[in-house]
Amino acid sequence: MGFRLTPQDPSFFELFADSARQLVEGAGALTALLGADDEEREALLKRMHEIEAAADDATHAIVRKVGGSFVTPFDRSDIHALAVALDRCVDLMEAAVDLIVLYQVEELMPRVAKQVEVISRMAELTADAMPRLRSLREMGNYGVEISRLENRANKQYRRMLAELFNAKKADPITVMKHKDIIDALEATANGFERVALTVEAIAVRES
Repeated sequence: MGFRLTPQDPSFFELFADSARQLVEGAGALTALLGADDEEREALLKRMHEIEAAADDATHAIVRKVGGSFVTPFDRSDIHALAVALDRCVDLMEAAVDLIVLYQVEELMPRVAKQVEVISRMAELTADAMPRLRSLREMGNYGVEISRLENRANKQYRRMLAELFNAKKADPITVMKHKDIIDALEATANGFERVALTVEAIAVRES
């Protein structure tokens, strides 16, 4: 990164770290949902809504900070894009939780657990990366690892689609429910890749 004549405001990095913490919380709720009974599912759905609200608050805090700051650590549009990308991941996890609970799907497809495991790992990596925005040269293999996990999620998604559509005597409504759920999980994995690509784009522009 080039030499800066103006000081950076460290509070931006704290705000991004706070936003990323909601990703880990959301992934935790999604993981807990897999083995939950009906009563626990309702509680987890409520918890997921709380996490989504906290993520919105974190995003708004970043946007307000941008609007009120004379000096920003990198371009204002990049800060906004990254904040929105992080928030979008939580929105997508919330959608998956919503669908599982509202559709009353008692038994999820076996590979769903593996997909959620990938999403949880992506959330952890992203949360670990955000504090390192202070020095983009210290991001390490964050982008590479997220890309690897996203590719893994894509392969699992295609396998689930094949299993779903190749099942004999499958009820069309049940197929639609499962497809909506696995689509939401796939979109979530793609959302995490969007965050990593946004970070990479910032690193290129700031180098």
